[in-house]
Amino acid sequence: MRHPLARAAAVAAFLLGPACAQAQDFGRLDFFRVEGLPPGDTLSIREAPDADSPAIGQAPPRGRLRGFGCTNDTPSGLTWCRVKLGPIVGWARRRYLTPE
Repeated sequence: MRHPLARAAAVAAFLLGPACAQAQDFGRLDFFRVEGLPPGDTLSIREAPDADSPAIGQAPPRGRLRGFGCTNDTPSGLTWCRVKLGPIVGWARRRYLTPE
C-alpha cells in the first residue's frame, strides 16, 4: 500500500493540475448502468479517482448513476468517472459503467 501522504499528493496534483481535456469532459451529464461486476459484488464509489481512496458508497449491479465526465488523467492512469448515486458524489471506475 502506498504511503498516505504520497496518495494525497497524487490526488491533489490531479485535482489542482491543469488538464484541459479533463475540464472539457466535466461539462457533460451522462447516465450509466453498473455492469460487468463479479457475481455478488458492488461498485465502490470513492472520494478520489484512485483505488486506494476511501469508498464513500456502493452501487449495486444494474444501478443507475449520473455521470459528470470521465478522465484517465489519474494517479493510476486508469479511467475514472465522476458520478452521483442518490446524495453520494464521488468517483467510479469507467470499466464498470455502461452508457445509457
